[in-house]
Amino acid sequence: QVQLVESGGGLVQAGGSLRLSCAASGRIFSSYVMGWFRQAPGKEREFVAFISWRVGATNYADSVKGRFTISRDNAKNTMYLQMNSLKPEDTAVYYCAANSVPVLLPTNPGLYNYWGQGTQVTVSS
Repeated sequence: QVQLVESGGGLVQAGGSLRLSCAASGRIFSSYVMGWFRQAPGKEREFVAFISWRVGATNYADSVKGRFTISRDNAKNTMYLQMNSLKPEDTAVYYCAANSVPVLLPTNPGLYNYWGQGTQVTVSS
């Protein structure tokens, strides 16, 4: 069993930065992929980025490429999302998730079997 807890959300002006953290308790196996998703009011949950726990391979949604950076600290069992040049359209609840079933491109939230409670990110214009 894996428990995930996000932190670091808040209110920021457009152009600003935030860093989200996702602390995992329980065993994170090297085969896991960890991801960030977000959900704005009235919209479906959407993929933001993922990182493979063993080698650190990453993948990003086109909407955040060049602005967001996903990383992990295996020793601390913690994943991060550095968000720069934030835009009002980045406003959403951000969730971290863990996928224990190896797939080629885990961008579908349905592939993830562990989820955090979410943290609100609000970007004002």
